[in-house]
Parts: sequence; structure tokens; C-alpha cells
Amino acid sequence: MNLTGKKVIITGASSGIGAAFAKAITEKGGIVYGIARRQDRLQQLQEMLGDSFHPVVLDITDEPAVSTWVETTFSAENYPDALINNAGLGKFGNVEDLSLDDWHTMMNVNLNGVFYLTRKIVPLMKANPAHCHIINIASVAGLMGNPTISGYNVTKFGLRGFSDALFKELRYDAIKVTCVYPGSIATEFFDLAGSSAHPNMMQAEDVASTIVHILETPDNFLIDEITLRPLNPKRPD
Repeated sequence: MNLTGKKVIITGASSGIGAAFAKAITEKGGIVYGIARRQDRLQQLQEMLGDSFHPVVLDITDEPAVSTWVETTFSAENYPDALINNAGLGKFGNVEDLSLDDWHTMMNVNLNGVFYLTRKIVPLMKANPAHCHIINIASVAGLMGNPTISGYNVTKFGLRGFSDALFKELRYDAIKVTCVYPGSIATEFFDLAGSSAHPNMMQAEDVASTIVHILETPDNFLIDEITLRPLNPKRPD
């Protein structure tokens, strides 16, 4: 995909790797619809990236709002070319300590929100005469279980299964599906999750460059899964 002029939807775009994705794609000439709940962060990003960045204040767990936004923004003549389902959060703790609110919040953001948006975008992509691409940002927590993150594991294992099924469902419609499994990245994620960071985390800009590479692969070349890790992670205690 030549990203010049391509319309790319990014969820969780207001900070972290979502903001890095938006920056990298607009620098390639793409048009980004950046979705997040924090209007102030989105406005700051728009001031930095200019007219190629369209801020969208939207809660992806609000299905009627998601449907309305898609229907009023896109049409059979105005296609989205790529969707990056990046929005996600983690709440860590032993299973007996994890609150119902935290459990349901992770399920709603990490799984339901992905489904709500994807199901509305796919028909538009099928009508697009060009090849399209859906990228789901999972986690290495979707490849292995770990103590104290069982709820987060559930959502990322679920996203892995959704991505695998979707890839097989859409490949003959000229729609690529890629699931990305990043390890630790230097963003605010760990602060919000109540977990500790370490000094050797990956940088958001490096992850973004990989996403751009995946988008730019030839039409008949698919990277369906990719794992990204820091070479020297935090050593086990």
C-alpha cells in the first residue's frame, strides 16, 4: 500500500503508540482519523500533525456512537483504506483481587470496541476497489499467560483468535489482517495498569516504523502475525 492519500483509522490515537502511528502515517502522506476520548490530547496532536490528522472524540465501547460516526464519515464512495485497532488497557492483579469493573472495562475496550468498529468498517473495505488492511494491536500477553494479568490475558488471547479468523474470512476480499504482539513499550500504559516499567523498553517510534512497513508491503504479501520485543527486557526477579 502506498500510504499517500490513504485514509487510515487509528483508535487510541491520543497518546503512546497510537500517537506515534498517527505521526508516522501522516509523514508518509496518509490521512489519519484519530479516535480517542481525550479531546485535549487529540487537539494537541492535530496542532502538531496539521490537516492530515482528523481528531475524532469517540468512545469505542459506545456501539451506537461508533455506528453513527462510521455512517456519517464514510460511504460507498468514500472508503477507509486501513484500520488500526490500537485502543486497549490493562488492569493487573491477582484473580481474587480483580474487580468486576476492571474486568468488564478490559472486555469492553479490548474486545467489544474492536468488534464494534471492525464490523462497520469491513463492508466499506469490501466495496473499496483497492487492497485494504486491518491491524489489531494485541500483546505478548496474547501468546502466554502470566500471573496477575489473567483478565488482560483473556482479552489479548481473544483478539488473537478474532484476528486469525478474520484473516481467513477476508483474504479473498483483498483485505489483509495482521495481529501484532508487542512486548513492553515506553508509554503510560504501565502507569495506568498499576505495574512497573523497566529501562529497556521499546520506543513507540520504533514500533510505529514497523507498522508502516507492514502497511507498505506489496498487495499479495501478508504478514498475518508479528511479535515485537525488547532485546534486553527486565530480568526475572
